[in-house]
Amino acid sequence: MTAPVLIAGGGIGGLTAALSLHAAGVDALVVEHARRIEPIGVGINLLTHGVRELTELGLGDELADIGVATAEYVFCDKAGNPLFTQPRGEGTGSKWPQYCIHRGELHLMLLEEVRRRLGADAVRTGTRLQDFTQRDDAVEVQVVNRESGAVETLRAAALIGADGLNSTVRARLHPQEGPLAWSGQRMWRGVAEGVPPFFTGRSWVGVGDGDVTLVAYPVGKGRTNWVSLVRVAEPGPLPEGGDAPIDDQREGQLQEVLGYYADWSIDWLDVRGMLESSGTILEYPMVDRDPLPAWGRGRVTLLGDAAHPMYPAGGNGAAQAVLDARVLAYELARADGDVPAALAAYEAARVEETGGVVMAARAMERATGPDSWDREQVTRIMEMYRKKAESEAAQLNSRPSYAPPGRT
Repeated sequence: MTAPVLIAGGGIGGLTAALSLHAAGVDALVVEHARRIEPIGVGINLLTHGVRELTELGLGDELADIGVATAEYVFCDKAGNPLFTQPRGEGTGSKWPQYCIHRGELHLMLLEEVRRRLGADAVRTGTRLQDFTQRDDAVEVQVVNRESGAVETLRAAALIGADGLNSTVRARLHPQEGPLAWSGQRMWRGVAEGVPPFFTGRSWVGVGDGDVTLVAYPVGKGRTNWVSLVRVAEPGPLPEGGDAPIDDQREGQLQEVLGYYADWSIDWLDVRGMLESSGTILEYPMVDRDPLPAWGRGRVTLLGDAAHPMYPAGGNGAAQAVLDARVLAYELARADGDVPAALAAYEAARVEETGGVVMAARAMERATGPDSWDREQVTRIMEMYRKKAESEAAQLNSRPSYAPPGRT
């Protein structure tokens, strides 16, 4: 390919795509809307299949340095009594760990690696994708410099829309999509300092009754990530401008969150103290979209949240974006220059699989409620997920690598 692959979006998926393409001998350029990439956000889970791919990119030590290897999931009632415990990561038989990790630190680590391996100019910040036009032999992409307002046309072998939930590339490819699908839940998220360790010290815990839930897990450096999920409506289309961009950095109000936990008393976790010791609190609705039968066409496709936004049930968003990136690079590397064929093969490998993850996460969230959050129900559901995890570990351990031949 004479022109580089242009990646719209410098998030976890976009940067992993750049690293994967570079390892496959394919030139890449990332354009990012933000003027500066900073370590914003809160904690996320990086599941074993995502860890494998980043480890094979040579980032295993870096992940171990900034992440906490998750030992188990523990589900409890709102009094803190354990209902079910499930091993995670290497405890499932996986060759790779699972990590709880601060999203901003993972993001900066990937950015530093892209600039080190591909060069300082491989990521252009403050650059907004405006539109694109497909030609027989390339994609012409119009971008705008956010400082000067200057418009530039970039020529690319392919355009990858890795520009997140509010994807411009997806909107151009699928202009008739309706509003986002809402779970009926509001989410508040934060990172607290100085919370004493609970259970193993590497435990992910979910506490609640199905209508008001609290998730907490360590993300290193004495910090605990927490997520408050409150069901306020029935699932359905997101109301009041549901087709407008979602601001995932919208600041939430501490007092509003505290009100939902006023009567909680847990001997191993000071819920009020954890919430009050947090920095910035983020608040936004839990949303996804119905899976698409195809993401792109010709020389344009999607990746990560732009392709398959999903509820955070199962913590699979980051790992699926990483898998997208690796499969994309693998198919482009072995397509002998036939970019449309490579992108078609990439979508064939990923569309149905990620659609299944989206629907599984939706079913899991929509099935919960006050009648389902008891020992028998949680045990039954999580036993099913335990067997699935062990099956997935065996499959992951035996699957051939997505690493294509590297540069010669």
